[in-house]
Amino acid sequence: MAKAIEEPESSLKEGDKAPEITLDTDTGEPFRLSSLKGKNVVLYFYPKADTPGCTKEACEFRDTSKKFTKANTVIVGVSPDTSKAQLKFKEKFDLPFTLLADKEHTAAEAFGVWKEKSMYGKKYMGVERSTFVIDTKGIIKKIFPKVKVEGHAEEVLAALG
Repeated sequence: MAKAIEEPESSLKEGDKAPEITLDTDTGEPFRLSSLKGKNVVLYFYPKADTPGCTKEACEFRDTSKKFTKANTVIVGVSPDTSKAQLKFKEKFDLPFTLLADKEHTAAEAFGVWKEKSMYGKKYMGVERSTFVIDTKGIIKKIFPKVKVEGHAEEVLAALG
């Protein structure tokens, strides 16, 4: 019996070890998630740089970034855009955190956020807006699936407390 596309069996849960990801940053430098051990990490996945919802979400994280820094927390954004597109987005909105280029959606797949989506009746694969709070030991402390942008940064900040 053929199986329809559904949640991968390896869906991550709170308490799981965060998968290692290695991607290029907005400046084209290599980045490894494990390099942030010892800090809390807010790893947020968004569908596309410089689109309305993604811009609003990034700007909320920008506007609360000092509070995250005080909480020993690094914010990292991930989308399927190129490094060049990420850099343009970062500079345009003066974002004080790293954006990662996940062109092959390996990180999105590892974190289980590469999903079948539907727009205007068309089905396609894309990033489901999601945020992962990872503790200083690399363990997933909190998962925010299907994020609603409004007030999300403060909600994530509260989860660190």
